[in-house]
Amino acid sequence: MAITTFSSFRSRNYRLFFTGQSISLIGTWMQKTAVSWVIYSLTHSKFMLGVSVFATLFPSFTFSFIGGVVADRYDKYKLLLVTQFASMVQAVLLTVMVYTGHYNVWAILALSVVLGTINAFDVPARQSLVYDMVDDKKTLPNALALNSSMVNLSRLIGPALAGLTIEKYGDNVCFGLNALSFVAVIISLLMMRLPKQVVKANSKNVLADLREGVSYVRHTPTIAFVLMMLATMSLLVLPFNTLIPVFAKDIFHGTASTFGVVDSAIGLGAFIGAIFLASLRVGTNLNVILAINTFVFGAGLVCFSHTTYYPLALLFAVIAAFGMMSQVTITNTIIQTTVAANMRGRVISLYAMSFFGMMPLGGLIVGAVSERIGAQNTVMGEGIIALLIAGTHLYFLRKNKAVPVDLPSMDIAKQTEISQPV
Repeated sequence: MAITTFSSFRSRNYRLFFTGQSISLIGTWMQKTAVSWVIYSLTHSKFMLGVSVFATLFPSFTFSFIGGVVADRYDKYKLLLVTQFASMVQAVLLTVMVYTGHYNVWAILALSVVLGTINAFDVPARQSLVYDMVDDKKTLPNALALNSSMVNLSRLIGPALAGLTIEKYGDNVCFGLNALSFVAVIISLLMMRLPKQVVKANSKNVLADLREGVSYVRHTPTIAFVLMMLATMSLLVLPFNTLIPVFAKDIFHGTASTFGVVDSAIGLGAFIGAIFLASLRVGTNLNVILAINTFVFGAGLVCFSHTTYYPLALLFAVIAAFGMMSQVTITNTIIQTTVAANMRGRVISLYAMSFFGMMPLGGLIVGAVSERIGAQNTVMGEGIIALLIAGTHLYFLRKNKAVPVDLPSMDIAKQTEISQPV
């Protein structure tokens, strides 16, 4: 059966997941946008924007490997239901707090820490469960790319809705809509008919599982390389979006709606990038695509950084986000299609750590640096770093003649069996 852009939609479980998550993620991006706007409005501090990112992402880094062990040991489906319900409770608490007016920056940050901790267990379970949702395992890379398109379509819609909602109805309504959006994903999960997961007895302790996962990655060069690249990008480049409220308010002299539009432009570029990745032909060299798109990402950031003409800046934001999409999606695809099945949860948790762990540290660095040299120079520096990383990637591939990682053409189930560490 030919693989098309939407092949994975043939699987009923995946269709349900995609629909529910699409609605829920719009709410998630609305909340994220509202939190950033409220914190910057209260503090007028670029550094506090970095702290807000740190508060959400660092707990995910701290606990995500434990979350990976839990995902490998227990029923992923039940774990995902628990994390989604817990996320809804967090959103309800934030809504009530803002609605009653009994909140401050530190209270919002505390609830962000709670959400980050929940995500540490949610991400490994959700990402590894996608494998069970698709009936034809050859469509797994397509499903992962469509996941990214779903995330970024919601990023396109969510921030714009958040900006309008904040201006017309207030912050509390924005947070309340996010809480309501979790109903969709919980219903979609309850409607799924997944094969009963057989949980194998595990005599090892958690620390032994952790060491086994790290050892697996360390002795699997392809996985280790892409994780190192993602970690570097997450630390030094991806936190550029921490400064988007500064561009919206101080450079483009706009309002919450301006912030929402800029964030939506980034979502549009990332969505187009995800659809592009979903449409790649079997046999495409993913490492080459990753290197080229990193160049696109860096060039887009450099151009965006000092463009004060608003429409042109939006265009450069779209271009940068198109290239940015490959960092997360291609890394996830390589992991999901080459990692042994019994290691998937733990390796995905390392993937999450590379992203969630470095992003908050990067957010603090970006916030502190921008206080000294300005937001525009900081984003330009991040773009230059991306160009250097892309060049290093290509040089490494040529010098070491690394085995190319192609979009899989063989059965994924067989591929995970033979993909043992060297």
